[in-house]
This record gives sequence, structure tokens and C-alpha cells, in this order.
Amino acid sequence: MILPALASGTAVLCDRFFDATAAYQGFSRGIGDAQVEWLNRFASGGLSPDLTFLLDVAPEDGFARLRRRGGRPDRIESESIGFHRNVREGYLRLQERHPGRILRVDGSLPADEVFLRIRETVSARFGW
Repeated sequence: MILPALASGTAVLCDRFFDATAAYQGFSRGIGDAQVEWLNRFASGGLSPDLTFLLDVAPEDGFARLRRRGGRPDRIESESIGFHRNVREGYLRLQERHPGRILRVDGSLPADEVFLRIRETVSARFGW
């Protein structure tokens, strides 16, 4: 779906792409960065996002949000706080490696402020 859309000139917005795999499996589950990066390149055909937003929230704040939301946590949400700290660290390391592509946004800000910052960045970067 992504490649035909890009070929037609359509912008594509994904909730997650291969950075999630690198943070969750490569870093947090200890599979290893090199193996996950190779698999990501293979699976995506070498495609890489032009821009990625890292909505950064401390794991403790994320768990508090889950409690306020109620309901039953999913498989990933049920992981330990240590696991989620490792995921966050993995994402922050990715951002350090790719500062021009991965932009950190403070996810603890109110949703309308997060949206405004993202919209302003996209507008400045792509002229939309």
C-alpha cells in the first residue's frame, strides 16, 4: 500500500514503522540492533520515512494514563515498567542516531499542543 501511494505522489502517514521494531525487539528484547536493522531494510525494500515523530512520555506517565483509561491492558501494556523504560531508551537512542529524521516531541504536553507542534513541523518541512 505504501509504495503505490508514494509513487502516485500521495503523502503517507503511518502510526508505526520500523523504528518500533528496532525499539521493541532490537533494544528491549535484546535481539540486537544489527539484526533488526537488516531485517527492517529487507522487509521495507530499503524504504525509510522522511520524518518520524517520537512522542516521548516517561513510562510511569504512560502507566498512569493506562490506569485512568481503565479496561484491560494489552500484551505490550502488560509488560514490566523495566521493559517500557528499555523501549523508551531504545527510541531515544534511535533519535540520537537519526536526528534529522526522528524528532522528539514531549508527549506529556496536552494533546492540542502536541498536535500543533507536529503540524508546524510538517508545514515547515514539507510546505503543507
